[in-house]
Amino acid sequence: MRGGPRKRAEGAGRKPRLVFTDRLAATLVHLRLGLPHAALAELYGVDRSTVSAAIREVRPLLAARGFAIPNRPGLCIRTLDDLFAYADAEGVDIRLDGTEVQVRRPRAGRPGRKAFVSGKKKQNTIKTTTLSDHQGRTLFSGVVRPGRMHDQTAVRTEGIAEQFRLHPDVHAEVDSGSQGLAKEFPSQVSAPPKKPAQDAPDGDKRAWREARRRQSSARIVVEHTNAEYKQWHPLQRYTGRREDYEQTHLAIVGLVSDRAARRTTRRLTSTELVPVRATAC
Repeated sequence: MRGGPRKRAEGAGRKPRLVFTDRLAATLVHLRLGLPHAALAELYGVDRSTVSAAIREVRPLLAARGFAIPNRPGLCIRTLDDLFAYADAEGVDIRLDGTEVQVRRPRAGRPGRKAFVSGKKKQNTIKTTTLSDHQGRTLFSGVVRPGRMHDQTAVRTEGIAEQFRLHPDVHAEVDSGSQGLAKEFPSQVSAPPKKPAQDAPDGDKRAWREARRRQSSARIVVEHTNAEYKQWHPLQRYTGRREDYEQTHLAIVGLVSDRAARRTTRRLTSTELVPVRATAC
């Protein structure tokens, strides 16, 4: 029919030079080691454009898989709604933290060039937000944004604060960058305690140090989760197109979550102080 969409029979069109298993392997090697497309083309004996087309085909498939759920084979979390519904139903306390990756500086004179300049690193970066369980197993990672945007701004604009409002039984540990979230939901979100005044009693300072230690001990696992991502070369310093970073990030984090979900669930230990032996009053 003239004027309608083009119809193509199944299997028609140009045949790929690499079979699907080779296209998948090339994409995984590129994501893990950051090898250039030209180097992979030499390994497979094909043109560089063939490898580039293979990566463009496979990478979105990996990015769309979602994040594996521990002890739930075959089930995945794909959105913040899924994550908070899972945490609410299973009683999972989440750990929330932001991380950033250096990217190439935009060309001079391009609009929005300063949007990627991080106030913390003084470099062009892209930020993401990671949420994990008490063992550091990835439950969600995304909320991709330019480096100039503060973590607290992203928490509100991307709907994380709204999720805490919809799920009042979900609890989280955050760092000092999310103090505003802890103030808004004091019974759900735990942030590092404020440092006492310089002239405060020694007892208050010791209590503050102990409370800070406990909170840091409970939250540090999400830092280890972010460090696990940085073992993949593209997330150490991303040199590709910034438009492709989100897809690359999701593909890598999804693969990391598959490995993390296979870790055995450990009993959540308590950090409360208990006496070693009974004492008489």
